[in-house]
Amino acid sequence: MMTTMATRIQMPYTLTPGEATGIFLAELGRRRLIGSRHGDRILVPAQDFDGATGEPAGGFVELAPVGRLEAFTVTAQGVLGLVLVDGADVPFLHRIVGFAEADLAIGARVAAVWADEPTGGVLDLAGFGPAGDGPGFEPRTAPDGLAQPFEQVEYTMTLDYQHAYGHYYGTLFDAVRTDRRLRGVKCSRCRRTLLPPRARCDVCFAPTAEWVDVEAVGVVQACSVVHIEFIGQRLKPPYVYAELVLDGTSTRLIHMVGGIDPADARTAVAPGSRVRAVWSDRRTGSLADIDHFELIPGEPS
Repeated sequence: MMTTMATRIQMPYTLTPGEATGIFLAELGRRRLIGSRHGDRILVPAQDFDGATGEPAGGFVELAPVGRLEAFTVTAQGVLGLVLVDGADVPFLHRIVGFAEADLAIGARVAAVWADEPTGGVLDLAGFGPAGDGPGFEPRTAPDGLAQPFEQVEYTMTLDYQHAYGHYYGTLFDAVRTDRRLRGVKCSRCRRTLLPPRARCDVCFAPTAEWVDVEAVGVVQACSVVHIEFIGQRLKPPYVYAELVLDGTSTRLIHMVGGIDPADARTAVAPGSRVRAVWSDRRTGSLADIDHFELIPGEPS
């Protein structure tokens, strides 16, 4: 039985860093660490306000690009660490590079490793590596002519994860992938057939018991024409999105109705219209293996 599906959420994102952090990011391209002074405290990266005290920034300082490793974690994508830059009061989360895993230790001295070519983001500071013998310096007033702050930073957020199906969805998607079958489950008390299947009836709350095959034919209960474009869509708008009740079932299945001009959907895909599944060549083990549902010619709506 299928138990998980590898899944990715990916979307573009625009960060508005604010003046202080915007200056910090811009100055990384000049290979300088810029912090902000908040009373007796210095924060790196520079901040408009101290998150602990609420104190606004009272000026900018330049700090030596060296510090102490306060904590670290080893991941499949590399090492992340909290670095307390010399003179700062709050550690800075960033990549740790150039260390053999056996040499990683709390308290290790580290120094900035700069990118070969600045690209206008936090990775202009590629990470922190083992510190050499070069001297540092005490925090000093930032030089005149600081870079103009970045007003926006464009990047893409990506999250890879394993979606756990569980027994009921796993059984359904196994049949979809291997046999092109839809499988529902009957309630042990009211005998309603539920698709997608689940452990308990959503009406009488009795446990479900008996697996049944469901023909991929049914009726439209409601539909919408989607015109808005958003991240993660499988189809380019406009397209028809419908609630379907397949023959013999008591629950709604959400899917697309295809093979029709969306402009005609209001009259053509009316409640009660008969539809059937059109299977794709994909075998992903999900309802996306059904490309869409089509109207059955000649059957009344």
